[in-house]
Amino acid sequence: TVLPKSNGEKKKKEVEFFELREVLHCILHTIVFHRALGLIRPKDIDLELFEITYVQCGEIEVEKKIDEKIEQFISWIEKHPNKKSQICLSFYEVKSKQPSWFTNKIERLYWEQWYINLNVLQPTKSPIGKSHHSKLVMDPGEASEERSSRRTLLEQSLQEVLFQIIKFVNDKKDHVPPINDGVIYCPFEITIPSSSDSAFGMDMIKRMLHSGHPSMLS
Repeated sequence: TVLPKSNGEKKKKEVEFFELREVLHCILHTIVFHRALGLIRPKDIDLELFEITYVQCGEIEVEKKIDEKIEQFISWIEKHPNKKSQICLSFYEVKSKQPSWFTNKIERLYWEQWYINLNVLQPTKSPIGKSHHSKLVMDPGEASEERSSRRTLLEQSLQEVLFQIIKFVNDKKDHVPPINDGVIYCPFEITIPSSSDSAFGMDMIKRMLHSGHPSMLS
């Protein structure tokens, strides 16, 4: 599913559509939780589809923000089943630009970014007009065995991702900006693809140029 890009390695695991919500919740909440710097109330969450437990910040605003973006992303996947799917989680700090006589603009300076690339499997449909004797019809036992094997690999990959997220955030702290008193977690935003893949790509490039320390997952 995701691996840090710092080692030059790029891997992508297959995720079935109905697994997407849990996988994204697990990854996004884990990153945000381990970048939280204030006094938080950790909440353990057990995944239903995998033997994995992750931790959330316990902040309603964080949960709502992540939930909304995941649902938007799932909706995008439904409308664009064969397009590249990517989510970007960006941490930033807010700076005021030099005020002028007509504006006092606020600028977001991105200091860390996580890219999550997913290969979402589309549900197979029986071909219209084909006989039930068609060679395209899979044996139910074989399909079940294949799914179980793929699920095991995905679970192992997800566990590996969580360990690598924790290791990265513990090892890489020098670029994290100082947080004001009373701030519980670092400001962040989640970007999903737009209707145009090229527009999404250009947007990511612009963000990288303004980011002091982009961290990527793919």
